Order: sequence, then structure tokens, then C-alpha cells
Amino acid sequence: QVQLVESGGGSVQAGGSLRLSCAASSSTVCMGWFRQAPGKEREGVARVWPGDSPSGSPAYNDAVKGRFTISKDNAKGFLYLQMNSLKPEDTAMYYCAARWGFCSTWSGWNYWGQGTQVTVSS
Repeated sequence: QVQLVESGGGSVQAGGSLRLSCAASSSTVCMGWFRQAPGKEREGVARVWPGDSPSGSPAYNDAVKGRFTISKDNAKGFLYLQMNSLKPEDTAMYYCAARWGFCSTWSGWNYWGQGTQVTVSS
């Protein structure tokens, strides 16, 4: 079992920045951020391999490339999502997620945090 607790959401104007944090009980799992906007399906935002694995670079949804950065502090057990140049279409509930094994997929993520709301106004 992997425990995940997000924090850092809030309201910001378009063009602003927010940083989400996720406290994780394990550093040996794939970790990522997902989001779900009202009336839409949940989508992957960014994911990263466990620990200091050289197996792959972080991956991003095309909609956030160049604006969002995923990072980890393995020593402290935290996952972060730095979100810059925010747009109204980034408004959603953001979830920290984890999965064992293969990390190069948006499917099969089976551990979820409670979510944190991000609202971007125009």
C-alpha cells in the first residue's frame, strides 16, 4: 500500500504559478500527477520513474510541456509539480498517483491521493 497526500492547490490568475506537493510513503514506485476537470475524463499530466532510476526521463502531457515541471525529493519522500504560465484550461482537481512496475504509461495507476483543487481565472 502506498499513501499519498497532496497539498498546494489554490486559485491564481492566468499567467501565474503554483507548486503542488505530494507526500509519499514509498520512493520505489512510479509517481505522477493527473487532473480531472468538471465534465471531463481524468488525464495524465506528468510522471516520473522511481528513486534515481536512469530508466527514463519524466514524461508530460503535451498540453503542459514547457510550463509544468515534475520533480522529486527522494530523501524527504515528496513529489512536486511546479506549474508556471497557468491557463484557465488548467483548472481541475489534481491528483498525485503511484504505480508499481512499468512507468511509461498513463494506465494502471492504482494508488491515489485525495486531490487538490487548482483554479485559474482569466
